[in-house]
Amino acid sequence: MITYEYPLSERVRTLLRLEYLFDRIAYFAAAEGTNEHHVALLTLFEILEVAGRADLKFDLVQELERQRQILLSFRNNPDISEEALSGALYEIEQASTQLLAMQGKIGHYLRENDWLMSIKNRAAIPGGVCEFDLPGYHYWLHRDAPLRQQDIDGWVGPMLPIRQGLTIVLRLLRASGRAERQTAVRGAYQVALGGRNAQLIRLRISCDNPVLPEISAGKFAINIRFLRPDMDQRPRQIDADAEFELTLCNL
Repeated sequence: MITYEYPLSERVRTLLRLEYLFDRIAYFAAAEGTNEHHVALLTLFEILEVAGRADLKFDLVQELERQRQILLSFRNNPDISEEALSGALYEIEQASTQLLAMQGKIGHYLRENDWLMSIKNRAAIPGGVCEFDLPGYHYWLHRDAPLRQQDIDGWVGPMLPIRQGLTIVLRLLRASGRAERQTAVRGAYQVALGGRNAQLIRLRISCDNPVLPEISAGKFAINIRFLRPDMDQRPRQIDADAEFELTLCNL
């Protein structure tokens, strides 16, 4: 099954982008090649740009506190495992504490590093990080892999509370919905929200079905068109029925 996610708010859109970027930098930083570490550094700059929103940390702390209060209301509920509840509360409290301990604007120490900023500025130019443009960067890429990994970990480390916080929020968000089997007749499907709120749409489609969803959502309805993938021209809507799973998620 392939899962497609469509955010219905700017906040969730930002969290999904950061989740993707943190996963990518973890993957490439764990490798040992210079090309992989180059990608890790470029990803670091992307995280810096996306996480630069002044209210991101506040939003995460606020949402974690809201979820903590909800979980506290389940205390002494015989249908809820006290052990699991205590573990979830501890995880949220730890994440909130680490977020609150972050000083200054997210990634400010990176912006104050002239060497990193010179690479960031040159990276915006096609081929701008060649050795004749940035000999210092060329030297860094030829250092031993463990030393480069140590540097990358040091640059990413202070922002990891953001990753921990958004991981909890997105996990709770994804778990808030219930998947339902649906059919898109001749490749089209619409669902009226009827006053329901949703922050995230999740679609699951069989890998054996070569279609991709085009999702649009308004205040009152969600529209989904299933298209036939085409790498040479604009994809077109299929004319057959498509089976899929739909989950509307909301915290």
